Amino acid sequence: MSEKPAAGHYTRVSTEDQGRSGLGLEAQRRDIDIFLSNFSEEPWEVIGEFQDVLSGKNDDRPQLAAALKMVREAGAELLIAKLDRLSRKVSFIANIMEDKKVRLRVASMPFADNFQLHIYAALAEQEREFISKRTKAALQIAKEKGVKLGGLRDKTMKRNEAIQQKAKREAEKVMKIIGPLRQSGQTLATIAGTLNDMEVATSRGGQWTPMQVKRALERAGG
Repeated sequence: MSEKPAAGHYTRVSTEDQGRSGLGLEAQRRDIDIFLSNFSEEPWEVIGEFQDVLSGKNDDRPQLAAALKMVREAGAELLIAKLDRLSRKVSFIANIMEDKKVRLRVASMPFADNFQLHIYAALAEQEREFISKRTKAALQIAKEKGVKLGGLRDKTMKRNEAIQQKAKREAEKVMKIIGPLRQSGQTLATIAGTLNDMEVATSRGGQWTPMQVKRALERAGG
């Protein structure tokens, strides 16, 4: 077994999460990378990466089940970016924390213990319930005043669709450069350097790294 502390990281996203800051896959991976680079006394060895794409209300997650199985068998820690990426239900989170073979770590709260995580989960669930009731009350008042509902949602959906289409076009454009370079045997680091030399920015307008090149290839199926 490696002398480095081992971790398996898990990310989850649903269709509605894609447009939310801090919940998309790129944001989750960023938080995990920050944790691995800055909040460990010694380097970690990532022995598995797991990802589910489904509803936050659905606890039947095959990749989470696989991640839990791996960390139990390897004695590794389960690393997630944010607590609600594991679940939005306190009961679900509590069951995992009670498993003596599972050590849970949250990248965005690197020094929180299980007790603190449990309290945070309970408060977050309570806040979501309050927001839900507040939203329903506001909609009811608007309905009673004769306000037509649904227009804002339609605009939001159109805006999100436009964002997704733009991201797709940008990905297709950059793959015209990355694809041939990779096929010619170039390393991820070399490809990242070439993109930066060509002043091709990432989707967020930043510099390319080997990890970002790898993710671009994975999204393109290469």
